[in-house]
Amino acid sequence: MNIAFFTDTYYPQVSGVAASIQTLKVELERLGHQVYIFTTTDPEAKDENDETIIRMPSVPFVSFSERRIVIRGMIDAYLIASKLNLDIIHTHTEFGVGILGKIIASRLKIPIVHTFHTMYEDYLHYIAGGKVIKPSMVKYYSKAFMHKLNGIICPSVLVQSVLLRYGIKIEKRIIPTGIDLERFVRPEITEKDVLFLKAELGIDFDEVMLLSLSRISYEKNIQLVVKALPEILQAISAKLVIVGDGPYLAKIRKLVQELGIESNVVFTGMVPNLKAAYYYRAADFLISASTSETQGLTYTESIAAGTPIIAWGNSYLEGLISDPSFGCLFYNEAEIARTTISAVENHQPIPRQLLDQKLFEISSENFAMTVYAYYLDTMINFSREQDFKNAHTISKKITGTLYSIVKRG
Repeated sequence: MNIAFFTDTYYPQVSGVAASIQTLKVELERLGHQVYIFTTTDPEAKDENDETIIRMPSVPFVSFSERRIVIRGMIDAYLIASKLNLDIIHTHTEFGVGILGKIIASRLKIPIVHTFHTMYEDYLHYIAGGKVIKPSMVKYYSKAFMHKLNGIICPSVLVQSVLLRYGIKIEKRIIPTGIDLERFVRPEITEKDVLFLKAELGIDFDEVMLLSLSRISYEKNIQLVVKALPEILQAISAKLVIVGDGPYLAKIRKLVQELGIESNVVFTGMVPNLKAAYYYRAADFLISASTSETQGLTYTESIAAGTPIIAWGNSYLEGLISDPSFGCLFYNEAEIARTTISAVENHQPIPRQLLDQKLFEISSENFAMTVYAYYLDTMINFSREQDFKNAHTISKKITGTLYSIVKRG
């Protein structure tokens, strides 16, 4: 099968969307399919010799310079796509490149599916401080973009619920993004490696290591975890390790100073992708108060490494944490400290059988096979719809011809 992804964001940009796209591309290619990616240029990209990646000239987005928007090259992209004998188009963003994907699918008369990755209502503050685009406008734009799509992939029940609230009636299928287990199930990481990393971080043997690993931005709500830390420290000896970088880092550092907890918070900055598994393995818990995730790959990465999570609950996480050994959830700011203390005091190791079952569920292989099955279903339904339209058109022509004959007679 020849598949084309259309996305405004892709590597080397750092995001859950880029990671999901790369994972799906790799796994579909392992299954024997050909995958092309139509995306934006990036000054850090090093794939100029990869003919499966087609980049269109772009510039940084005005209020969110880490993301880019296409400024030209769409006609060239269409000409390239028209020669690839594509079977299906899969869009991953709702802007310039995603819109191009819709246009090309229509011109080529092939089916198109879309993954709704991002809860945009949580990111409006990046555009003129949230004063220009209102949450209610997201609904109407989303409905407009998804009009006439052949199917929608929802990474979680949470996303499906949002789209239903928007009034989007197109067929939807819940397919959580999988992860490359080999990056996180790392038997070569020894206890000695873990102890060495903890020593580097200044974590004593009797201290609980709470790990925050994400882009450091307002919507990730790391500030709520930091605010809860003084209460947590009254009950347990712990350190919060904050891994990552982003526009909200300076304010988080300032908050830590204001609360006088500098000795209990460690900032590491960005760490290499292959090093993330060491931090997951060293941590006692991954902790997150983010409410903006459609899924949250760090959660599945942590569980793959055998580390339970403490997080702000939603319908996706309620399904992921199918056993208390996988972690605990809270549902408001006041519960963060109490839930964390209880999780530390009552946690039991994850049973091997449960972990193995969960690893298959969250694996990239399972993810790709499920998406491929959805492609097949979509293509079959699309073909039936086209046959029906063609038959209807032929029927109208025959009826028109007969009417003309009768009228002349």
